[in-house]
Amino acid sequence: MASLLRDRPATTPAMLAALGDETLLRAALAFEAALARAEAAEGLIPATAAEAIAEVCAGAVFDIAELAEEAAHAGTLAIPLVARLRGLLAERDPAASQLVHKGATSQDLADTALMLQARAGSDLVLAQARNLTHALADLAETHAETPMLGRTLLQGALPITFGLKAAGWLVGVDGARRRFEREAAHALQLQLGGAAGTLAGLELAVTDRMAAQLGLKAPPLPWHANREGMAGLAAALAIQVGEVGKIARDLSLLAQNEVAEAFEPRVAGRGGSSAMAHKRNPTGCQVALSAATRAPGLVAGILAGLPQEHERGLGGWQAEAPALASLFELADGALTAITPVIQGLEVDTEAMARNLAAARVGHDVGQSVTLVRRALDHYRKEA
Repeated sequence: MASLLRDRPATTPAMLAALGDETLLRAALAFEAALARAEAAEGLIPATAAEAIAEVCAGAVFDIAELAEEAAHAGTLAIPLVARLRGLLAERDPAASQLVHKGATSQDLADTALMLQARAGSDLVLAQARNLTHALADLAETHAETPMLGRTLLQGALPITFGLKAAGWLVGVDGARRRFEREAAHALQLQLGGAAGTLAGLELAVTDRMAAQLGLKAPPLPWHANREGMAGLAAALAIQVGEVGKIARDLSLLAQNEVAEAFEPRVAGRGGSSAMAHKRNPTGCQVALSAATRAPGLVAGILAGLPQEHERGLGGWQAEAPALASLFELADGALTAITPVIQGLEVDTEAMARNLAAARVGHDVGQSVTLVRRALDHYRKEA
């Protein structure tokens, strides 16, 4: 069973629900109902059978723990789910019961259900990313002219403005958001190919009808063994996490006692230490940096599965769903954790001035202010 004590600190309840068992089951049932209706529209099964199947899918209630055990035994969710649907239909419409899942294969159901969950997850990630970019734009604007010591290779370098640092965060997060939006638009496709990807016993129009019903793109071909869209989606999520991690890394360094230039907002019950009452830990940064540490390995696993065998592979695509779900959780969690940090960030401009003066590198911030304006103009133009 999923562990809320382990998973909830890394993400949000909304994302856990979007990727949870109940949502997966509803997505799988939506696939079967859409398949039956699309087939009926093309004259492949009777309309009465399609409606009977759709009604059963809409009202079916299954014990998820039992279904999970059956799926583990069968090797796929589709086998026990289809068997249960056929059982529910057997008494009311025996003929319709044999038409459940007609022409489809287990991977069609698994991939499409995952894409339906990924669509919901994408909406959450994009909304959180927009919230963060708005907050970063405000921060960059506020501190466009606030001087501070720039640091390179972890050593004091030359003067910059804090607004320039914030503008750099903004450009990174917004660029990652746009990349993810493009990858999601490309990857969120229906999967329907049948046993060997030939649509045997079906019609091409079934794909188009199903995609329209489910709100997914209709692919040019079944993508059972072509996982580039999945890999791109995963990589884009990890890049988004990494850009949030960049903010968290910078802020955690700025919050060190020896620097003391910026701090996470004070929130009752958050950021304390169980052993040292005097500490003020950057908890939002902790969540984001933990996500940034985990994300690359998850993407690597998905990339490793790209060389699929023949028309449908063994083991590679089956490894994607848990990794992709974790990436969605980490992206949502990192964005959600760092946004209020930026919104309520405590900036000690006097400490920035003291540290800059102590470095004895002068006060020339170069074109920092102009660069901030340029970044903000670009962001607002593209928003």
